[in-house]
Amino acid sequence: MSDHGHSPQEIAARINAPPGRGVLRDVVYGGIDGSVTTFAIVAGVAGAGLSSFVIVALGLANVLADGFSMAAGNYSGTKAELDNMRRIRAVEERHIALYPDGEREEVREILAQKGLSGDVLNEATVEITSSHENWINLMIEGEYGLGSVDPHPMKAALATFFAFLVAGMIPLLPFLMSAQNAFAKSAWMTMGVFFAIGALKSRWSLAAWWRSGIETLLIGGLAALIAYLVGSLFHP
Repeated sequence: MSDHGHSPQEIAARINAPPGRGVLRDVVYGGIDGSVTTFAIVAGVAGAGLSSFVIVALGLANVLADGFSMAAGNYSGTKAELDNMRRIRAVEERHIALYPDGEREEVREILAQKGLSGDVLNEATVEITSSHENWINLMIEGEYGLGSVDPHPMKAALATFFAFLVAGMIPLLPFLMSAQNAFAKSAWMTMGVFFAIGALKSRWSLAAWWRSGIETLLIGGLAALIAYLVGSLFHP
């Protein structure tokens, strides 16, 4: 990630419109699971010695059904997170209305934990509690450890589904194209997806791209190997 600017205008624009958590987690989650579960089906069915038609049929069913299931689950989970934040906001609004002095003391304690003291602490407490919205936002962050930017359930669901769909189709491509040595090609392409997702993920971390890629490759490869070994137990 490139460094952001620090001019007064850039700082004001960035702080006043925080991006929230974004969809990185959802894309990585959907992409890894899509490639792992689809290739697990490919490996398991291939290990059992069944036809390419069965592999494609089960793989497509998995991509669509499991992708939708994951998206629905992510939507429900993110919506529950959003509902919880709304509930907490309502609780704080009620507490401020009923126990304003106690809530001011909580603000003072939160600010003291951030290093303020003396007259600066007193003035900051008065200033923040003079704005109802700022007061509640500080309580949500300081008392509950939640961000002030609401999550987006539909955005999270769509990011998960499309990442699952794209990554999940790759292991099926050699079989859809009736390629020679389709299983071997599927395995190599899927390993490439695992590595690419891990390398991409490193852009938002301190890990080297190749280390993150290898880590994701090993995780996905282990899941695929387990599926293949289980499928081979049923080979006639």
